[in-house]
Amino acid sequence: AEAETRLLLQEAQESIEAAQSYRRELEQRLRGLQQARKQIRESATLTRDVLVQHFNDLKGTLKKLLDERLISLLQEVDAIEQESIKPLDECQKLIEHGVSTADDLLREGESAVHGDVGQQNEKLCSFTKKALHIQLDSLPEVPSLVDVPCLSAQLDDCLLTILKNQIFRHGTVASRPPVQLEEFVEKPGGILVRWCKVDDDFVPQDYRLQYRKSTASHFEDVYVGSETEFIVLHIDPNVDYQFRVCARGDGRQEWSPWSVPQMGCTTLVPHEWTPGLEGYSLSSRRNIALRNDSQSSGVLYSKAPTYFCGQTLTIETVGQPDRRDSLGVCVEQQNGYDSLQRDKAVCISTNGAVFVNGKEMTNQLPAVTSGSTVTFDMEVVQLGPSSNEGGNFKLRVTISSNNREVVFDWVLDQCCVSLYFGCSFSYPGWKVLVF
Repeated sequence: AEAETRLLLQEAQESIEAAQSYRRELEQRLRGLQQARKQIRESATLTRDVLVQHFNDLKGTLKKLLDERLISLLQEVDAIEQESIKPLDECQKLIEHGVSTADDLLREGESAVHGDVGQQNEKLCSFTKKALHIQLDSLPEVPSLVDVPCLSAQLDDCLLTILKNQIFRHGTVASRPPVQLEEFVEKPGGILVRWCKVDDDFVPQDYRLQYRKSTASHFEDVYVGSETEFIVLHIDPNVDYQFRVCARGDGRQEWSPWSVPQMGCTTLVPHEWTPGLEGYSLSSRRNIALRNDSQSSGVLYSKAPTYFCGQTLTIETVGQPDRRDSLGVCVEQQNGYDSLQRDKAVCISTNGAVFVNGKEMTNQLPAVTSGSTVTFDMEVVQLGPSSNEGGNFKLRVTISSNNREVVFDWVLDQCCVSLYFGCSFSYPGWKVLVF
């Protein structure tokens, strides 16, 4: 009976735990539904505001353009009117002057005809001479109505049809953006952001990625191009950043709607070189090292063992090669060496030779030239229960350079998943960026 009771209690407890788990799952799904509903309503409200603002701006701009065109046409009417009226005004003045002269001449003639008989001959003689001088047979020419401008306005009604067709096709409402953020991968001091196209009918030409700190109010561009992933550097560890992406269709100028913003974060501190080594100058963020003109030699190490198995360590380089140059990772910092071609280190020389624990491999990579990128990938190879207790510890290493790679197993005498990286160069001018 006691055993049966314990079994029933155990089954009851399991049922309670299953019910609790079920309830938590339902609550989580309820929160998901609430977030989905919130996103729909907020995006709908924002879309309404954008549409209203856009069309209000269009109406204001269209009214301004129409007003400007009306003013231009009215000014044109004024100019034609003034230019056409001016010669008519001059002709009118000439005619009015002639009428006044004729009136004066008539009065003088009537006075001469009806005047005193004693002075009549003298007045008639003076009047006759004056009449001949005025040239009463010369009249100013007045243009006919067909020869003067008759202003009118030509207004093509097809403009309304064109505008109507354009307006009815202007703007679209999309239920979802054509691209969405897909994945965030933590990088030391950065985040690898990947996105994908979710609209099969959309043909992208370029993508545009933006980000901002969760406390910031404005997004800023961080990438524009045709790739579907980008490493955003200079990210503060353990700080939330918000990302969004949009796309531009093939042959189009406007950008698509933004994707749903998503939060990304990295817990990995950025890679930094150790300051103070005489032969190297560092950038302000200490992720770029420059081999200077100093005669001092030695290996420049990372400030801390920030390379972890499973990460990709990328080193971009430029400079004049030498067979003792080295780029690679090591278990620990060891002073007194001028190269990583030593025990407990793997590296590539700038001539393409690969060294494992100081021994050169048969396989060789292309020479490291100006602008080359060298990438290190490592993963732990399990050797059994004793591998983490001082036995042989094996890392599978992949080194890539100039589209070629070598893969080998690096055997160590101790467990080590956190490594230093380092470099050494004989000649000045080498510039090394790690991320």
